[in-house]
Amino acid sequence: MTGLEIAQRAKEQLAQVTGLKPETVSKLNKDEEGWHVAVDMLEMKRIPDTGDVLGTYEVLLDDAGNMIRYQRTKRIYRGQVMEQES
Repeated sequence: MTGLEIAQRAKEQLAQVTGLKPETVSKLNKDEEGWHVAVDMLEMKRIPDTGDVLGTYEVLLDDAGNMIRYQRTKRIYRGQVMEQES
C-alpha cells in the first residue's frame, strides 16, 4: 500500500472506532513496527469554529492497512497556536 492509501485507511478506521470526524493527517512514517499515522479528529464542534476541540490520534497500521492500535496523544482548540515539533 502507498502512504496515501495508508493515511486514508487510518482516517476511515479511526472514524469507525471513535465515531469522530477526521480532519487531517499530520504525520505519516513507516518503520519496522509498521505505519505510524497521526490524525487530527474533531472531538467537539463549537461556534465560532476556532473553539472546536481537536484530538490528535496516533495510529499504528500493518503493511495491509489494518489498525493494530491507536491512542489520543493531544487535545487542543482549533484556534490554538502550536509550536513546531522537532
